[in-house]
Amino acid sequence: MTDLVERLVPDELWVLFRRVVPPTEVIRPQGGGRRRAGDREALAAIIFVATSGCTWRQLPPVFGPSWQTVYRRFAQWSRARVWARLHRVILDELGACGELDWSRCAIDSVGMRAAKGPLTGPNPTDRGKPGSKIHLITDRKGLPLSLGISGANMHGSLGLEPLVRGIPPIRSRRGPRCRRPGKLHADKGYDYDHWRRWLRNRGIRHRIARKGIESSQRLGRHRWVVERTMSWLAGCRRLHRRYERKAEHFLAFVGIAAALICHRRLTK
Repeated sequence: MTDLVERLVPDELWVLFRRVVPPTEVIRPQGGGRRRAGDREALAAIIFVATSGCTWRQLPPVFGPSWQTVYRRFAQWSRARVWARLHRVILDELGACGELDWSRCAIDSVGMRAAKGPLTGPNPTDRGKPGSKIHLITDRKGLPLSLGISGANMHGSLGLEPLVRGIPPIRSRRGPRCRRPGKLHADKGYDYDHWRRWLRNRGIRHRIARKGIESSQRLGRHRWVVERTMSWLAGCRRLHRRYERKAEHFLAFVGIAAALICHRRLTK
């Protein structure tokens, strides 16, 4: 195993990944044939594509498996929702260590250009060019709790309900699992009374800037963490622009970036 594989997939991440990866199917029970490429090498190659932004065909041969094998493994794991499960397992580990702060959470979205495919739409802020949008909720420290994707023409506020509902029940240091933030911060794009009522009915306090009444600068004292997390996601260069035609593959890269962000905090 090369040093690059060990650096991209350290032992701690590999142990967590083995908990969520589907078991290997034996295609030739009678034996023979070529030996199956290792999952750790394939995972390292996928992380390399996500972080470097290179195409599948540009994948260097140092990892071992061919780019076709790595892509097939990526597609298989994406269909099995391995990346979402890996993200949740890492969140459970963070919650058990007391690294998640539920007192204040923040929500935001960011758009990017995209090729043709599902969950794309004309971007109103980019001269109507096709684009997609990433929606995100973070805890007080900026760790991503829930995420989703949509077309660029979808209003950011419409992602509030599915994101809040999509927060999984996460382990805590003591007591029951948590999935409800104490307070949610949002900018003026979420300034609608029905969203305030919806959050209030779920027992979540809200702090949403009001259009034409108050400035977003004061709200930014607590909401800046989600902006920083968006920049962390941009560190995954595959997310600078959406090249994936399939929406599940684009969501997979978003899930990989979120899992890597949370794993960095876990190993600090």
